[in-house]
Order: sequence, then structure tokens, then C-alpha cells
Amino acid sequence: MSEYPSILLEQAVNQMASLPGVGRRTALRLVLHLLRQKEQDVEAFSGAFLRLKKEVVYCRECHNISDSELCPICASTRRDHSTICVVENVQDVMSIENTGQYNGVYHVLGGIISPMEGVGPKDIEIDSLIDRVSKGDISEIILALPTTMEGDTTNFYIYRRLQNMINDKLQMTNDKCDLKISQIARGVAVGNQLEYTDEITLGRSIVNRIEFKG
Repeated sequence: MSEYPSILLEQAVNQMASLPGVGRRTALRLVLHLLRQKEQDVEAFSGAFLRLKKEVVYCRECHNISDSELCPICASTRRDHSTICVVENVQDVMSIENTGQYNGVYHVLGGIISPMEGVGPKDIEIDSLIDRVSKGDISEIILALPTTMEGDTTNFYIYRRLQNMINDKLQMTNDKCDLKISQIARGVAVGNQLEYTDEITLGRSIVNRIEFKG
């Protein structure tokens, strides 16, 4: 016999408990809370998620979440478009923006290289980063990936790809490329995710970034 008095209640709890970090007791409490709300409030609650899923898009330039083809950061004329900060995910963009210490643009990889999880360079937005750098007037790439083994592996892979691009361009045109490749200072503790780093530490890491040494 089910522990729930209603099959509909059990189904709702199962759905709520499928969310990351939500246990069944918490799921039950949240579902019962929603059950006590007015019908229009619950419809507005569920409708927000449906609209998010159906209508949200990814910026064609940086792959950040957006309501239009270009996200507000890429569309802004007040941002420094010659500096690109490379991050793992959308949460990292939000974390860095909250510091108020950065005025460039971003490139969201959508993950990091992790052979153990079957994630390779082709599974994330590295090729589009290289294309973006090769086409645009970019003066600096800031690598702001997690200070983990996977993050360092991704940093090094991007560094090598950029160096190869610079060398190829030099051989073809004999033009010097002044692209600077830096990484955030290790004020961020090794093993920490950016979204869990306090804003002061993260802000100082951005301001005191160092040149990436391959």
C-alpha cells in the first residue's frame, strides 16, 4: 500500500523529488504548500517554468541564456568586446557579474573536459570560441574555469588551441598577434566551484588575473 493518500499527490512528490538537492520529505512539504495555494497562483508558478523551457534561447555569440538572439551583455555597447572571459556555465557568468569587477564579455562552454564522465572537447563550446577569436578583434582571453583537475585540463587544451591558431596565422600572414591569455588568480581555492565562491574573493581573482602559462 502506498504511503500517500492520493496517487496524484504521490506523482507530484515524485516529480518534485527529482530536482537536485530535494529529498522526499522536502518534496512533500513543497507539494502540500502548493496544494494550499490559489489555483491561479499555482498556474502562474507552473507557467513560468513552461515558458522558460519553451521560450528561452542561448545567445548566438557567447551561449549564455537569453530571451533573444543576443544576450544583454553581448548586445551592450558599454562592454569591452575585446576581452572574453571563458566560463563553464551560466551560473559562473552570474557570479562574476555580481562582483561588479568585470566589464568584458563572456564565452560559456557548457561544461569542462572530463574523460571520466565522457565529456570531450567536441562536447562543449570550444570550437566556437576559437572561431570567435579568429574572426574578432580580441585582445585578451581570461580563463575562469574551476580550479580542479578537469578545469586545468580544459584550460590547457584551450591554451594549446589558441597558440596553434596564433602560430598558423603568423605563418600565413607574418602578422604579429598580441592576444593575451590569462587566468583568474588562485584566490579561488583549489577544488572550489565559482558559484560557491564569495563575491569579494571572486572579484579579486578577476582583477588580479595572471597570464596563463602552458
